[in-house]
Amino acid sequence: MNTHILPIWQIALRLVSSAVLGSLVGWNRQRKEGAAGLRTHMLVCVGSTLIMIVSAFGFEDILGRPDVTLDPSRIAAQVVTGIGFLGAGTIIFLRQQVVRGLTTAAGLWSVAAVGLAIGGGMYSAAILATLIILLILAVLKPIENRMFKNESLRTILLTLDIKQVSLIEIESIVQNKGLEIAEIILDKITNTDIFHMKLTFENSTNRTSILEIVKELNSKSGVSGLSLNI
Repeated sequence: MNTHILPIWQIALRLVSSAVLGSLVGWNRQRKEGAAGLRTHMLVCVGSTLIMIVSAFGFEDILGRPDVTLDPSRIAAQVVTGIGFLGAGTIIFLRQQVVRGLTTAAGLWSVAAVGLAIGGGMYSAAILATLIILLILAVLKPIENRMFKNESLRTILLTLDIKQVSLIEIESIVQNKGLEIAEIILDKITNTDIFHMKLTFENSTNRTSILEIVKELNSKSGVSGLSLNI
């Protein structure tokens, strides 16, 4: 009689626990409008848990045969590599040295680890790791913003209607003035063609040139809500 088969209630407990812990991290990323939200994080966590269960207990019926040796960590180890492909899909390269989505990718990688821990029955480690992840995501962000706030940046904020003006036109206006954009942040208003746009320049950028850009943008149809910090 095989005594190493996991009871169905244990399987259910581990899968449900991973869904709950994954949802906590996913809710945070959903609230922050990350590329991967609530459902994605839950699926990653549950999937990792199931893979760990299968890896550890799915081949118990062939154990004991003289010609069979199994490494229960082998299948689960592939999660660490595989989740990298999913995480890479959340990373957006806006331009050289401007990358967005790294935190979401790291969050997916972390919930995969939480799922593996639950699949292995390490509930305390999984819960503690989830709490630490949430602390990093929710609490440290405001502190990070204060500690590393760059007072040397100049910014232009505007609202775009992309039916009337394209993002390429906006970028061309800036480039025609010979300026380099340090960062572009876009925030789409749900179910509309309206975007909030933030253009960031280094402090060394000429103020007069920025004011000329603002003047030209202000004359464009589809551009509104212009404000700047120089």
